[in-house]
Amino acid sequence: MSRSLNKVTLIGNLTRDPEMRFTPQGHAVTNFGVATNRDWKVEGDRREETEFHNVIAWNKLAELCNQLLKKGTKVYIEGRLQTRDWTDDKGVKHYRTEIVSEDMIVLSSRRDGGEVEMEPEVEKEQSSPSVEDLTAPKKKAGKGKKSETSNDFEAVGEDLSPEEIPF
Repeated sequence: MSRSLNKVTLIGNLTRDPEMRFTPQGHAVTNFGVATNRDWKVEGDRREETEFHNVIAWNKLAELCNQLLKKGTKVYIEGRLQTRDWTDDKGVKHYRTEIVSEDMIVLSSRRDGGEVEMEPEVEKEQSSPSVEDLTAPKKKAGKGKKSETSNDFEAVGEDLSPEEIPF
């Protein structure tokens, strides 16, 4: 089997305030827009193009995005592309491509319009893990929750149908 990669890295500004909702199972999900710009010159004339991206964050990262971000905030987003499709009541098929955020860093200072000047608590491997860290099950930020009865992590947000997403 060949390897593949689905990785997105953006630095841009929020186009609207984040909207946080909860799934029927109680999982936090936040969506917001990010605009990125690119510019170039054609025969001495400067041209600019803006691209708008739909971003979605789950669980703890969703809560952090909702707390720390607001319209205009400069942000670093790392994640993966996902395209959802659904059919509306009239039988028309719709598609939505979005970035499922796995990491977020606020780049704006308070002076620039950012809410806070701190890095969010995103779970990352430490440079020198302890014995407990090496033997404990791994958990990625925003992707799972610890089961009450075992040390296993249950996947969250991976196999949801479009009807379960509250926007």
